[in-house]
Amino acid sequence: MFRLLAGLAAGGGLLALIGGITVAGAYLYIEPALPSVDAMRNVEMQVPLRVYTRDGQMIAQIGEQRRIPVTYDQIPQLVKHAFLAAEDDRFFQHHGIDFLGLARASMVDLMTHGRTQGASTITQQTARNMFLTLDKTWRRKVQEAFLSYRMEHYFTKQEIFGLYLNVIFLGQRSYGVAAAADTFFGKSLDQLTVAEAATLAGLPQAPSRYNPAVNPQAARARRSYVLRRMHDLGFIDDATYAQANAEPVRTHPRSPLATLDAQYVAEMARQEVLRRFGAKALSSGLNVYTTLDSRLQAAANRAVRLGLIEYDRRYGWRGAVAHIKVDADAGLAALQDALDDYDAVGPLTPSVVVSVSGQSAQVYAKDLGMQLIDWQGLAWARKSVAGGVGPAPRQAADVLSAGDVVYIFTDGIHTAQLVQIPEAQAALVALDPTDGAVSALVGGFDYFSNKYNRAVQARRQPGSGFKPFLYSGALEDGFTAASVLPNSPLVLEGNDMETAWRPKNSEGTFSGPTRLREALAKSLNLVSIRLLRAVGIGYTTNYVTRFGFDKASLPQNLTLALGTLQVSPLTLAGAYATFANGGFRVTPYYIDRIEDRNGKVLYQPVRPIACSECEQQASLQDVPLNDASPATLTAADAVRGGPVDLPAAALAPRVISPQNDWIMTDMMADVIRHGTGRRALVLNRTDLAGKTGTTDDARDAWFNGFNSRLETTVWVGYDSEKSLGESEEGARTALPIWVRFMREALKGLPEEHPPMPDGLVTLRISPETGMLVGADNPDAMMETFMVNHLPTSEAATAGRTQAGAQAGAQAGGDSLF
Repeated sequence: MFRLLAGLAAGGGLLALIGGITVAGAYLYIEPALPSVDAMRNVEMQVPLRVYTRDGQMIAQIGEQRRIPVTYDQIPQLVKHAFLAAEDDRFFQHHGIDFLGLARASMVDLMTHGRTQGASTITQQTARNMFLTLDKTWRRKVQEAFLSYRMEHYFTKQEIFGLYLNVIFLGQRSYGVAAAADTFFGKSLDQLTVAEAATLAGLPQAPSRYNPAVNPQAARARRSYVLRRMHDLGFIDDATYAQANAEPVRTHPRSPLATLDAQYVAEMARQEVLRRFGAKALSSGLNVYTTLDSRLQAAANRAVRLGLIEYDRRYGWRGAVAHIKVDADAGLAALQDALDDYDAVGPLTPSVVVSVSGQSAQVYAKDLGMQLIDWQGLAWARKSVAGGVGPAPRQAADVLSAGDVVYIFTDGIHTAQLVQIPEAQAALVALDPTDGAVSALVGGFDYFSNKYNRAVQARRQPGSGFKPFLYSGALEDGFTAASVLPNSPLVLEGNDMETAWRPKNSEGTFSGPTRLREALAKSLNLVSIRLLRAVGIGYTTNYVTRFGFDKASLPQNLTLALGTLQVSPLTLAGAYATFANGGFRVTPYYIDRIEDRNGKVLYQPVRPIACSECEQQASLQDVPLNDASPATLTAADAVRGGPVDLPAAALAPRVISPQNDWIMTDMMADVIRHGTGRRALVLNRTDLAGKTGTTDDARDAWFNGFNSRLETTVWVGYDSEKSLGESEEGARTALPIWVRFMREALKGLPEEHPPMPDGLVTLRISPETGMLVGADNPDAMMETFMVNHLPTSEAATAGRTQAGAQAGAQAGGDSLF
């Protein structure tokens, strides 16, 4: 008996020795592939790039993994208890490996040839999710065991559990409990109920199967198991258990991507991060704070979309997107399934017509349910026909039939409107003229349908929107707002033109001699061409580069007067900002700062500001501009608050004189007071100025307008550059979008009228000749002049004008005039 026991002992010792040697050998074989302790401590979890407005609203999360890192202490005890109950209730007692569970899993693997996976502790799951693959092989299991032991030896239980709750995958691209709480319930961790915490704790085993948004019944069954375990372990009492178990499964997702719709800017921010920091930065948790104002961005989205819908409706109803068979007794689920292939486009929701009666229709809207379209939402839908639109419909059946797939617009308050996806596109850029910060930017009707950013990438002709820059150059060259040029027919021939050019005004009319102020207000092409000829093409192309135009893009012929250069809306907005800010050149920018995940600022541009007061201070102190160290500034608000002490390098360069700027702004105010921009009078403000723009065949429609607080440029057109329509122009197509946006943007803000600078004088002139007249002239009007560019009087120049005209006639005259 003794020999038997001794033999067994010796055999057991031998087996233990063999086992020890095997484990040691396995460790020596596996160890080189394991991360070091330092590597484990310094590992960086993938955290998406987040993009925010200046006032802190999230625009987008960019990255494959949604994660909101939280510390162990920030995780409520309720959430910790739920995951311990669901995954590893002995976590704080064992040393990282449940040997009985591991043996059981190994036996199952042997029987199924390694195709199943047994239960793992929280430590093992953390090791697997952070450092290993998900392969179901013996090698990975051994690596996991050794790595779990290493983690337990060098990390505290709290550190391991905190890592686990940040890295575990819980479905719908959400990694970690904080991201999952936001994804499924739109809550932070401290707002979760017991039932919601148990729902999340049930997800690690099978995130897709137990997804509460997709499979609420399975999620409820799994939640019941977690709640029962929490109750058995004493984490919750009887009443809490009963109440939580009785709650229905409800999700209230809040996608951070939809906090504010500014995806065109989000993509611009992503590209800038990629350019500055490389691809790795996109998943390193950087936070990009843009210059966008969330209120203005929302207003810009609405203005562009409603403006395009209104334009689109003028050209009639093109018909349903598709037609599907709808059974009379089809349930809501069947209707929802029928719309699977149709996505929302911006604010437009795909819908299927269920029934049509009289002057209304019932539709099922995807994800919204049943909606009524009454006659107010249908009456516009005259059929689009070649050359125009058909007769007005009399009843809903003239427009729709059951089974039609259409789009609707609804704000949740009023009845739904029948709409169609606009074929035209638009862009809007709003800048703070003080420093060029982009307050709002829209690059098209819907980013997800078409990612082409027309505000930045499109190069279109500005048409008459270029004229103010030509006129500014003319004022600098000696012309005045009262200078008179003929508004009469013109025929031009040149070596660079294959055929004679016979330009005309948009209305095809002629008015004879016309003052420049009136010519700009009415956007008279013939006067502008003559003005360019008078000041010179070379002079003008050199002059306008101070506004930010690329000289290489400027045509070297007289068509430049009509705005035939190619320019983006962002560039044009930046050029107009010079007029808005008193004559300073500012460069548009859209990133306020970039921070790392810990809030350290990695990048913050120094942006020179337009500041007449600061300029005056620098002059008084005899400090040369651009001769001081740069500083990081957020100075737009400080400027309006009064004199500020800024280094000279922080000042934007002045590119036109205060006198030139004041006169040009006043001339563009006339565009709104009684010119092509009269539609803006509905805003009931007297501090607005701007200029319309329309190109040949109405391929582009623009309005550029501003006051001292905000400059906004709107463009409308087709990507294919086809005509918008014979009756379309900047005043009809783009200006309504500008008005809708500016109404919201300037709401509650008092009017601001920049004071008239020194060096200007207001005199009486003749509206016909633009010359000085006496106080006894009943038709006289007042005009403002630079003191170094004053007109002469009618009486003094009458003789010389007549003699000059006779000499010109004898010499054949000027072919232009």
